[in-house]
Amino acid sequence: MPLLPKCRFGLLMLMAVMLAACSSHTKAPPSFTASGYIADRGAVRLWRKDDQTQQTVNIISVFSPYSGDNTVVTRYQFLGDNVRQINQTQVGAHPQTVQIRFDGEGNTSFMQRQRADQRENLSTDELALYRFEAKRILDVSSTLRAGKVILIQGQWQHGVLTTCDGNVVEPEFDRRAAAWIAARARRSAGQIGVAWLEAPEGVQLLLVANENFCHWQPKKHEM
Repeated sequence: MPLLPKCRFGLLMLMAVMLAACSSHTKAPPSFTASGYIADRGAVRLWRKDDQTQQTVNIISVFSPYSGDNTVVTRYQFLGDNVRQINQTQVGAHPQTVQIRFDGEGNTSFMQRQRADQRENLSTDELALYRFEAKRILDVSSTLRAGKVILIQGQWQHGVLTTCDGNVVEPEFDRRAAAWIAARARRSAGQIGVAWLEAPEGVQLLLVANENFCHWQPKKHEM
């Protein structure tokens, strides 16, 4: 569960915006990045792949709630700044899937929501909300990428934190975050998953859970 107060995340975002402005004339950002942020009721992890040749952007957004098990995984595809596809899966107590496709004119060419054995269309307001959220995710992802806010995930066991790439690391967590990881580890029989953000202005713990985040962390070729 995220630990740090939202004011600190606000400062993180502000610094990211400032860094983005200062780096407008630097080299192009990497084509594959991972980042994240704290939302109102949970944490969001983002993976982004840019294809300059095709002018496409693919983003995977994973929302993990503070409470409950209604994790939401959303895949977005953009052509330029325009969203072309949205595929969302929500698991937990109220599972559902949503699929939306847009044509070259921005009109809806396909939409469907699946709940249990029931399929239904989305309302005009719901479509507008999905489109708005897609644009917001693209903008936030661009800001975090330009500000060099990087998501790292790994496994913690016996006081050792190993990233999904197999590197043993010692992030500079503050005292409160380190204490929370240690307390969670004492209550767990095996490894625990840890996700955190690293940026020029510091390190922020994002998620701690009895889950191996590395099992489903997307790779560049999978996007």
